[in-house]
Amino acid sequence: MSARKNGKISTDGGEVLAANPFAGLAADGLPAGQLQAATVKRSSKSSSKKSKGRVEVRREKAGRGGKTVTTLGGFPSNIPLVTLEVMTFELKKICACGGSLKGRIIELQGDVRDRVCEELNARGYQAVRAGG
Repeated sequence: MSARKNGKISTDGGEVLAANPFAGLAADGLPAGQLQAATVKRSSKSSSKKSKGRVEVRREKAGRGGKTVTTLGGFPSNIPLVTLEVMTFELKKICACGGSLKGRIIELQGDVRDRVCEELNARGYQAVRAGG
């Protein structure tokens, strides 16, 4: 009996699956090597300017008894908490202020947005001043 009479189709490959769909294409008229050069240029540009992620730098005053606090939030989730703890300690030293890490948000005492933005940019993050 044939495969069609049983209602089954053979999956052994046969002639249909052995055919190369690109066998009929010709490379006549295509420029040589320009496509490869364009992909190399794109990859080299993206790797040199790659950012570690976007970080929002805010100045908050509400609900803190009138005290001004600079908060850094929105860190990418692939950054471990240990790295954020070390960064909090180093930013406190650089800005000469107190602060703490609460969850994944760094809180620094006082309005130190300018110094924090410079330091984050130097570390490869994209610091964005959010809020007022």
